[in-house]
Amino acid sequence: MGVKSVAGGDGLSAEERFEHWRDLVGRTRVCDATSAHADRFTAQVRRVDLGPVALLGTSFPSARFRRDERMVRRSDEELYHLTLLTAGGQDLRRADDQRETFGVGDLTLVDSSSPYDVRCFGVDAPGRERSGAAGVGIDVPASLLPVPPHRVRALLGRRLSGREGTGALLAEFLLGLDRRAAGLTPAETCRLGTVVVDLVSAWIAGELDTDDVLPQDARQRAVVESVRAFVRRNLHDPGLTPPVVAAAHHLSVSHLHRLFTQYSHGETVAAFIRAQRMRKAHRDLADPALRTLPIQNIAARCGIPGASEFSRAFKAAHGLSPREHRRLALSGTESEAQAREWPRGAGGTRPGR
Repeated sequence: MGVKSVAGGDGLSAEERFEHWRDLVGRTRVCDATSAHADRFTAQVRRVDLGPVALLGTSFPSARFRRDERMVRRSDEELYHLTLLTAGGQDLRRADDQRETFGVGDLTLVDSSSPYDVRCFGVDAPGRERSGAAGVGIDVPASLLPVPPHRVRALLGRRLSGREGTGALLAEFLLGLDRRAAGLTPAETCRLGTVVVDLVSAWIAGELDTDDVLPQDARQRAVVESVRAFVRRNLHDPGLTPPVVAAAHHLSVSHLHRLFTQYSHGETVAAFIRAQRMRKAHRDLADPALRTLPIQNIAARCGIPGASEFSRAFKAAHGLSPREHRRLALSGTESEAQAREWPRGAGGTRPGR
């Protein structure tokens, strides 16, 4: 597991950075990667192994990825490559007659058993510099999916939405994984790999209208992940309760409770809501960008409008009051910022020392 950066300022020439980036991408997806910006190349790559599943996040000015028949014959890892485009645009060609254009929020599915030609590029934005391309992708062994390959073939190369239904849940999950990649423990990566397979399976089955092919465990784990995502999206709502969550997922409260505790190591939905609210409060109070936002507003953002109730809950969860946590967190941020800004060789004592 690791986060790899090949941005400018790393001591490498642009051509060396491009070759390094191409090597990192090639470890996940065997193809011929080229770029019209190779002589002025800057990029980032983040790769995380989630058991048998690989997560790859990358950004770059432009690139072309070609996998031909020769590469397929020489090495077919029997993987599905799923990509969520987060910036720029993408053109894809498969076979002789399939061509699709993708934009931000679209999902692309290809496999290692077929040739493809993918061009990723930046787009112009009014009043702003031309953006590069960026995306988050996962590579899943075909053998792990319950949907037969001949059924999945109908989705390959098509433009699929990551903005609604299970596609939105899958996209949100991938973005969260990419953001938190560096802090995951080995135990977490293995568990999350299973969740990824379940979500991809549920998404594919939904797109093909073949939910009946999913094992019961996979369907249930996908429902639980949908519940977690629903809770995280609605933490601001004071009325977020287990009955509300159950109704949103067309479940009885008792069924929701049994399902959630089964796949959450005994944690209840109510406990998960409380923990997520306190986690969000802890993060927001330590955010320098929110330093001027009153604590009661932070509490309201977390779905707890009562000041005394919020203070009691926060202290019970974190061992100190919201005000104390904010003061300690932001004073540390200020000291670090001052230390970074103090010029080398300026003499004297650094602020905060």
